[in-house]
This record gives sequence, structure tokens and C-alpha cells, in this order.
Amino acid sequence: MRKIDIFDTTLRDGEQTAGVNLNAHEKLEIARQLERLGVDVIEAGFPAASPGDLAAVKRIAEEIKNSTVTGLARSTQKDIDAAWEALKDSAEPRLHVFLATSPIHMTYKLKKTPDEVVETAVQSVKYAKQKFPVVQWSAEDACRSDLPFLAEIIEQVIDAGATVINLPDTVGYRSPNEYGQLFQYVREHVPNIHRAKLSAHCHDDLGMAVANSMAAIENGADQIECAINGLGERAGNASLEEIAVALAIRSSFYQAESRLELKEISRTSSLVSRLTGISVPPNKAVVGKNAFAHESGIHQDGVLKEKSTYEIITPELVGVSSNSLVLGKHSGRHAFRSHIQKLGFEPGEEQINTLFKEFKDLADRKKELTEEDILALLLEHKIQPPVPMYQLGDLQVNYGTNNIPTATITLKAPDGSEIQEAGTGSGSVEAIYNTLDKMLPLPVHLKDYRIQSVGSGRDALAQVYVLLEYEDDEINGSGTAQDVLQASAKAYVHALNKTIMNVQKDELVNVSL
Repeated sequence: MRKIDIFDTTLRDGEQTAGVNLNAHEKLEIARQLERLGVDVIEAGFPAASPGDLAAVKRIAEEIKNSTVTGLARSTQKDIDAAWEALKDSAEPRLHVFLATSPIHMTYKLKKTPDEVVETAVQSVKYAKQKFPVVQWSAEDACRSDLPFLAEIIEQVIDAGATVINLPDTVGYRSPNEYGQLFQYVREHVPNIHRAKLSAHCHDDLGMAVANSMAAIENGADQIECAINGLGERAGNASLEEIAVALAIRSSFYQAESRLELKEISRTSSLVSRLTGISVPPNKAVVGKNAFAHESGIHQDGVLKEKSTYEIITPELVGVSSNSLVLGKHSGRHAFRSHIQKLGFEPGEEQINTLFKEFKDLADRKKELTEEDILALLLEHKIQPPVPMYQLGDLQVNYGTNNIPTATITLKAPDGSEIQEAGTGSGSVEAIYNTLDKMLPLPVHLKDYRIQSVGSGRDALAQVYVLLEYEDDEINGSGTAQDVLQASAKAYVHALNKTIMNVQKDELVNVSL
């Protein structure tokens, strides 16, 4: 079996999804889970983009040891130096440097001749190779490039030191057959291609990112670049979970495999969805809540008699538990600790005490606790900022069909003091948000509000996602509670805390500059 490297770009291209804004703490949590998933390469960000991005990549690179950590750079010494500063302490410093090669990009974006583009690419790879043991070079918009020119520049960057060559379908334009032929062409027309791995990076503008990625594997690609839940620019990237399961289920066809721990897929998808605020569609392959549901009577009858009649993927393969009831109100601390450790979480003693108390409170109110509930409880703690910020205290909402909805809220400030305020609105949620706006100094605008349940039943947990706009930034937040209004308040406070952290970080950067 040929080994396919999985290059995850959730933290770089995935974060470029409209409305997604991850802070360093959230990026580190996702990186830890990607390491548990067994991802070969984690693209942690674009260090030259901002001091905050550089710091986040550096922190991930220092902590993650079982996956290679890389960062993106344009073909400039400034970008490469920033990437080295972020990645130099990683287990295997690796750079991902790119330059556009299509006529439309060279003419209108780069304003360079083909010869100038070749020279720039070669010089950037040579410079990067002085620092990084592994340099990956990407031909941006390779699929719309002139093939002889593409072969020429690839040959020269390999001679300059690149050991991974990426051929991205940057705008999601090619069909699987065309994309496969591109890899065939490069393998046949680049004399030194045996000295480099070929990588595929596909966007989903025409809905063919996964199919194109699999076509690349059929035609010699040794690395696939993808993102959890298919996140990314515009219509997104190829979905990591779909590629991983396709390789596992159809390994005899592709004669290839990955090293991923497939049972971590569901948990990884849930974490990324929660932290980015991007819900997973119910009909999404592999990780959608309907992925293993059978509505048709004919299908149900077949599955009851023999699962393989309609199920080619078992829920257990990707970490979906078939036993919904996991813990109850009589469960002890030891059972609780053991269960969350099985889920891959290693909280400290103080966190265990807090989590166990909240678990007991929830178990008293909820008849049955499922693994989804336990995960929601754990993720609620993971999204909290690492430094003291505003915390939601008491919340009281008065509502009547003939009365004006009124919210009274108590917040605990970072310095330990309490703030109390009341406000009204045309509805209960608006009353809560109007009140919070009066309590905190930043003038934010609510751009999006979404709610979904965790599990089913009258006592299901509510999960709320909000998207706030502050000046030119969009910041997402989420909150979970059994009460919809409490979850709504927690989501808003979460987003406001992230906004305040961003402002404080920018002020520190401005002072240091």
C-alpha cells in the first residue's frame, strides 16, 4: 500500500472562511486534536499576515510533536523570515512557499513576465532552503497555467531545493479527469520529479474537490491538502474526513492508505464546527447527523437484516458511538474522569472539579446524558479564553405577550467585580443583547444568530452561534446550555470576550511598534 500524507489546512485556508476568526487558544485546541487524529502536516497559519498569526503558529509549532507543523509564505524574504521565526523550534521546520504561474495571475496580479516569475520562485526556494530542511513549493493556479511553462518552473524549483511540489486547483475549475492528466503530464515532463513528492490542493467551487483529490492519488500524488468539514475560501477545500474514509473503504481500488485515526474524525469535526461557528449540514458525508440515518422503510428493513445492504461506513469507524447513554446522575468522579480521558481530554485536577460539578448539575436536570452532551460540556470549557475575561452570572428575563421583554444580567468582570444592568428589546434575545451592549464598552453589530440542538428530546441542550462585527473584523462566538436564552447570552459574551482580546492584542502590537 502506498502511503498518502494528509496535509491539513483548517487553521490556514480553513480560517479564511467568511465569518471565521480563531484566536491563538482556539487554534492550539484544534491543532492538538489534529495531532490526535494523526494528520501528517498541520498548516498552522500565515506567519507574515500579522504578529498574532505568527505568535499562534509559533505556539503550535513548539507544542505539537507527532505532526509536522508548517506555515505559508509568499515568495519574499520577509515572509520566509517570519515563517522561520514561527517554526524554527518545531520538531521538523517546514515551509510552504507559493507563487502564481497562470498567465492571468502573472499578468494582472504579479505584473511579472514568465522569466521573472521563474527567477523569483527559484530565489525564494534557495533562500528558504538555507533555513528549512523541508520546503514545499506551490504553483498557485496551476490548473490554468501553460503546461510547458509549469514543467519548466517545477524543474527549476526542485533543483533549487524544493522536495514537495503542490499543484493546486486554486479556483476549483478542473474535472477529475483533467486534474489527473495534469499530474500525469508533470510526472512525464519534469525530468527531476522523482526527487519530490507531488501534492494536491483542490477547491470546491464546482463541487469536485474531493473527486479531484482522489483523481490526483490515482495519478501519483503522495500528499493531499484538505480541511476539516471542507472549510476554506469561497466554497471551501476538499473535505479531510471524506478523503480519509474513501481511502479506508476503497483501499483495494486506490492501493493507498493514510495513517489517520479514523475514530477521531467525528470529534474533530465537532470541535472545528464549534470553534468556527460553521455548522455541519445534516446531509454532509461522513460527519453529518444524517450520515448514518435510514428514513426509507426499504432501507430500514435491509439494515436491520444486514447492515452492509445500505451502510458502507459504520458509525463506529469515525467515532460515532452506537450506545447513546454513557453516564448518569449516579456516576462517580472516577467514571466521569475515565470517560473524558477516553474522549482524548486530559484536564487538570481543578478543571476536573469544575467539570464534574457542571456534569452533576446537568445530570440532575436531564434524564439521559449522551456522549454528545458530554462532548458539548467539554467543548464549552475548551472555548473559554485562557485569561480571565467577562463571565456570565445571573440572567433573568421577563416576557409576556402583552409586555415588553426585559433582561436583567449580572456579569463578573476580569478584575473580580460584578456589573449589573437591565435592558429591553422587541424579543427576549434582543433584550439580552441590548443589555450586554450597555455593559461592555465595544460597539458591536450582530450579523448572524443561529441555534441548534445537541441530541433530541425536550431536555436537549441548546447550542447558539453568533457572528459579531466590530469595525472591519467579524468575530464568532458560541454557547451551550439547557436553556435557549442562557445559551444565547453565553454565545454573545464569548464573542465579546474574543473581540476584547483582539483589541487588546492590537493595542499591544501598536505600542511595541
